[in-house]
Amino acid sequence: MGAMTATAPDQGPASDSEDALTALTGLVKDDLAACNRVIIEKMQSPVALIPQLAAHLIAAGGKRLRPLLTLAAARLCGYPAGGPRHVTLAACVEFIHTATLLHDDVVDASALRRGQASANALFGNEASVLVGDFLFARAFQLMVQDGSLEVMAILSAASATIAEGEVLQLMTQNDTATTEQQYLDVIEGKTAALFAAATRLGAIVADRPEVEKDALETYGRALGTAFQLIDDALDYSAEQERLGKTVGDDFREGKITLPVLLAFARGSEAERTFWRRTLEDGAQEATDLAEAQALMQRHAALADTVARARQYGDQALAALARFPEGPERRAMAGIVEFCIARAR
Repeated sequence: MGAMTATAPDQGPASDSEDALTALTGLVKDDLAACNRVIIEKMQSPVALIPQLAAHLIAAGGKRLRPLLTLAAARLCGYPAGGPRHVTLAACVEFIHTATLLHDDVVDASALRRGQASANALFGNEASVLVGDFLFARAFQLMVQDGSLEVMAILSAASATIAEGEVLQLMTQNDTATTEQQYLDVIEGKTAALFAAATRLGAIVADRPEVEKDALETYGRALGTAFQLIDDALDYSAEQERLGKTVGDDFREGKITLPVLLAFARGSEAERTFWRRTLEDGAQEATDLAEAQALMQRHAALADTVARARQYGDQALAALARFPEGPERRAMAGIVEFCIARAR
C-alpha cells in the first residue's frame, strides 16, 4: 500500500463553539501538520493490514483535540513553534487515544465511529485489538525517542489509568447501585487522565515550574471530565448524524452514566423497576429508549448533567487564569465552551 496522506481535522458546521476549535487549530496549524506527518509515518508497517486499518482511521477524520491541546499548552508556556518535542509528544498522545478507541469499539461492539463504520465492523475484532496494541507500542517508542523520564512517567501512568477506567466501567456496567463517585472514577480513567497528561506535557517540554505543570494538568483533567459528561448526555439526546455514533448505545450496553444515576435517584419505584429491567437485566423493548429519554427529561437529568459539565468547565478556566492573556490562553478557554456547547 502507498503512503497515506494527511486528512485535515473536520470542522463541522459553523458556530461560535466551532469557531473556538477553528481558532485553536489555526493557532498551531504548522505544528499540527507536522504532528500529522509523524502520525502517518509511524503508522506505516510492512504488515499490510496495519497501514490499511490506519488509513481507515485517518479517513474517518476526528478533531485531533488531545494533540491540539498538547501543542497549544506548549505554546502557552513559551515553547517555540517548530520545536520538535511537543510535535512528537502530541503524536504520542494521539496514538494512545486511537489505540483506546480501537479497543473500546471491540468491547462495546460498536458499529459506528465518527459517523462511519468502525474498524472492528470492517476488519474484525482481532485486527482491531492487535492494531490497537501496535499503536500503543508506537506511542512508547515515541516516548523513548523523546528521552525524558518525566514524560515517560506521565504517559505510562495515564495509559495504566485509562485501562483501569475501562475495567472499572466494565465492573459497574448493568449495576444501578453504582455511586456517582464510582462513575466519576470511570471518567477519570477513560477520559480525563489523557486530557490531563496531554496538557501537562506542554509545560514539561517548555521546562516550566511545577505550579504551571499542575495548573495545566488541572485544566486538562477538568476539561476531560466536562467533555465526557457531555458525551454521556448526548447519548440520550442527540441525533445520530450529529453525534457520529448510534444514539442510545450506552443504554443498550447497560452503561451507568450520570443521566441514568440522576433519573434513577429521582424516580418513583416503578421507574426504578424500569431501569433495573432495561439496564441490569438487559430486557429491552423497542420503545424503551424513548421511555428512558422521557424519564430523563421529567427529572432534568440531562440538563443537570450539562450543568455539572459547566462546573468542571469553570474549574478548567480558573486553572488557565495563572497564565498571561494572549491568543493561546483565549483559544484554550474557547475549547472549554466548544466541549460543552456540543450539548445544544
